[in-house]
Amino acid sequence: MTTRAARSLSLFTMPSGVGFADAMAEKLLRDPSLGGRWQADNLADLTILLPTRRAVRALSEAFLRASEGRALLLPSIRPLGDVDEEELLLDPGTRFAEGALGAALPPAMDGLERQIVLTRLILKWGEVNPKAGIADPGQAAALAGDLGRFLDAVETEGVSLSELKDLVPHDYAENWELTLRFLQIVTAHWPGVLEERGLIDPAARRTMLLEAQTAAWEAKPPKGPVIAAGSTGSVPASARLLSLIARLPQGAVVLPGLDLDLEEEAWDAIGESHPQFGMKQLLVRLGAARDDVMPWPDAAGKGAARVRLLNEALRPAEVTDRWREMIAPLKQEMKDALRGLTLIEAQTPREEAAAIALIMRGVLETPEKTAALVTPDRALARRVAGELQRWDIRIDDSSGVPLADAPVFLFLRLLLHAFEEKFAPVALLALLKHPLAALGGEPGRFKADIRRLERALLRGPRPAPGMEGLRLALHAYEEERGQTAPALAALITQLEEAFEPLADLWTGESQPLKAVTERLITIAETLAAAKGASGAERLWAGEEGEAAAAFFAGLLEKAGEAPPVPPRGLRAFLESLALGRAVRPRFGRHPRLAILGPLEARLYQADCMILGSLNESVWPAETKVDPWLSRPMRRDLGLYSPERRIGLSAHDFIQAASGRETFLTRALKVEGAPAVPSRWLLRLESLLGGAGLSLPRDETWCEWAQEIDRPAGPPSPVAPPRPVPPLDARPDELSVTDTETLIRDPYALYAKKVLGLRVLEPLDNFAAARDRGIVIHKAMEAFMRAHPENLPEDIESALLEAGEAAFKAAPDRPEVTAFWKPRFAQIAAWAAEEEKKLREGVTRVHAECEGRMEIGGLKRPVKLSARADRIDERADGRLAILDFKTGFAPSAAQVESGFSPQLPLEAAIAEAGGFDGIGAKPAADLRYLRLTGGEKGGENRLITEEGALWAAEALAGLRALLASYESDTVPYLSRPRVQFTARFSDYDHLARVKEWSAAGAEGEGE
Repeated sequence: MTTRAARSLSLFTMPSGVGFADAMAEKLLRDPSLGGRWQADNLADLTILLPTRRAVRALSEAFLRASEGRALLLPSIRPLGDVDEEELLLDPGTRFAEGALGAALPPAMDGLERQIVLTRLILKWGEVNPKAGIADPGQAAALAGDLGRFLDAVETEGVSLSELKDLVPHDYAENWELTLRFLQIVTAHWPGVLEERGLIDPAARRTMLLEAQTAAWEAKPPKGPVIAAGSTGSVPASARLLSLIARLPQGAVVLPGLDLDLEEEAWDAIGESHPQFGMKQLLVRLGAARDDVMPWPDAAGKGAARVRLLNEALRPAEVTDRWREMIAPLKQEMKDALRGLTLIEAQTPREEAAAIALIMRGVLETPEKTAALVTPDRALARRVAGELQRWDIRIDDSSGVPLADAPVFLFLRLLLHAFEEKFAPVALLALLKHPLAALGGEPGRFKADIRRLERALLRGPRPAPGMEGLRLALHAYEEERGQTAPALAALITQLEEAFEPLADLWTGESQPLKAVTERLITIAETLAAAKGASGAERLWAGEEGEAAAAFFAGLLEKAGEAPPVPPRGLRAFLESLALGRAVRPRFGRHPRLAILGPLEARLYQADCMILGSLNESVWPAETKVDPWLSRPMRRDLGLYSPERRIGLSAHDFIQAASGRETFLTRALKVEGAPAVPSRWLLRLESLLGGAGLSLPRDETWCEWAQEIDRPAGPPSPVAPPRPVPPLDARPDELSVTDTETLIRDPYALYAKKVLGLRVLEPLDNFAAARDRGIVIHKAMEAFMRAHPENLPEDIESALLEAGEAAFKAAPDRPEVTAFWKPRFAQIAAWAAEEEKKLREGVTRVHAECEGRMEIGGLKRPVKLSARADRIDERADGRLAILDFKTGFAPSAAQVESGFSPQLPLEAAIAEAGGFDGIGAKPAADLRYLRLTGGEKGGENRLITEEGALWAAEALAGLRALLASYESDTVPYLSRPRVQFTARFSDYDHLARVKEWSAAGAEGEGE
């Protein structure tokens, strides 16, 4: 039943599916008096309050469109959200002394200052409560951010913090008692902090401003008409102002998308997660019923079928049983509602982004037509913006980018990370390869210098920590090559000088925030300086640079409030402070295309609306657990439950999905896992399914998205490479391991020897297999050199001693030492027993022997070299040649067939007298000693006792093979004998093995 007070209200609703701003502008432009509701001769007489600054811009642009470019005086359009005193106090004659406050309001505390002060309080609380585990400033700053948002929620919803003490801890789990003690920071200490500084919280100031405006207008109503439009009154103070405006003689409130068709039973069942919950609460606060609300003039009926379908689909779950009786009467209306509504289900987010970009590109083919992507998924927004660039369409995400992801902020984070990692290769190169890094020179030339530094010093095992580690690595590099590298030395000197400001602070002890931050900025500007531009000019340029500069200026200004920060914790501290701050574009928006978040899309309607990422946990977002209060505690305190956000998000969905042409898009899989459709899509499908209908699908866009990057024709067949270098370019020096490569994969030898392509080791390479092999070989070499003729009395102890020395001298690889040192004890025990057998009939043992010989009978003699792990001189004048393996060892069949010719060729070199200090002697035993450190410790694998015979056959086979490559027409094939080829080769990517082998060309022989 409508009350007299309610009848005096002036309430309208702008139906969903109607362009809110355009409909309002068109009506008010034609009739500023709104049908004689008040006296207004022109627009300038009106005052219009809107929920956000973006809505203010949207309505201003709508007036310009409606006037078709004619000059006109616009109404006074003001935002209710994000207001300051000048924007909110609309009547210049209004003063706080005339309102409820009685005095000027204190200024609001800056958000950054509040987070820093709360961080200090949290750290002090952590010292008193060590069990809470709060000791790191970065962690405390993150908690301070959450605590600030909690304060804003409490102030916004008008809840008194003093009521926290009335929440009985024993009713809840023990951890909540600790939380309530923690919240004493804001109940017992925070009010005193604000009073001491003469400040108030931003949300509290906004509430006071709204209350002051309400009180001022109650005392002295404004002279001109006032319209409050688009607000849901979610802030109690704004709801009170809306209530006053609705009762003003020349006031009106326009609600967004109120459902006037929902029956009372369903209306009463609406809960916090329902899209109409905000409208319902606002009407309660206004003391009104839905009967008191009228459709905005000339807007009723537009898009009503779509709105009815969406509202029915999202009706409260408790009354969905009504679908049975209403589906039949509504079937034709549902069919009408589906016109212009399309569902697109892409396979992946990348395909979804490409399909959306194609839709938006297609919109531009129609003059003046507009399109907007509305999505809470910022990753999708970035993908779509990137896809549109293929047509040179530049479009910004109006939600902005997180400040922490801005290039200058990333540069500073990389700088701190490099310090934390003590200039480890990956962290150092990530910093120095950043586009902002130039170190005073030409950026391109500097990057070339960094690539030379990388190849020379940073590939392979990690250097020692710090700049001194780079110096040591440079010294080793110069010694290995027998020449100095002055350019690299000069570059390291430059880096040392650039990083010097933080060198004395990097002690691990906490330092004043201002000192550390100033030095950090000094280093960043030094690194960013380029020829012709200072570091500051490059670092703080553009919108993102300006935003970062403002952030750091505020940080330095408030740094005295901050607790001391350990330099190694500065990165986490800065990231926590930057969390939640975004850089929004000011310029560069496309005139007809937009990418919006749900908040930015409120009151906005394009000709083509695209709702992206309609998957559960994205839209609506996953309900976040309150870090401070449980659901019962929030309820007892008077705060809304987390489901309130779902209701707001559902309202945004209905508003955006009610346009004439609407696309609903989602990816079927995200990060390789099936994605669950949004609950709103499932509701729509359920309702439509009951009527024998379904959401219209259009696979064309996804098909085009798949085709857009596909080659125009079928891929050209790729044949295996057949390089045929001239004879004088073919190698004439080979090692015995090179011969095995020539047999198994000639192309790899071609790439290595003819092209001179050296394999780059990985950055920070943890070459466990190689390192363990080196250590074990060094230990066995030391033992053999110490006992070349006679074995010690305690062989095992001597082996262990040699192993201990080898592990001490090995690179700093804790993982290798921890795993293989115990295994070496197993190897030593096995080798001690095996050595007794191996030494029978042996006069002397040689370790790590260098050997060489020349293979004649060719157009160009080929020099063959080898490094034998062990050669035993026997009393019968023959040799035993042994090779140590810590991994795979070839079988006798592989050696005999010629695919693993290392040992037979070493025997051939020995027979030719190619090993120094041994003389020309025939070989007898050829064997592999596998030193695995397993249960048995090792394996003695005898290949043959007829080494001289196998040597002659291997040498003859090699000579014939080399002779075949003396023809300019014989190619170096890739993988000619697949069954004898390693699974991976360092040169497979150059040979394009995966391409031609997939085409069926694999296995081509010579």
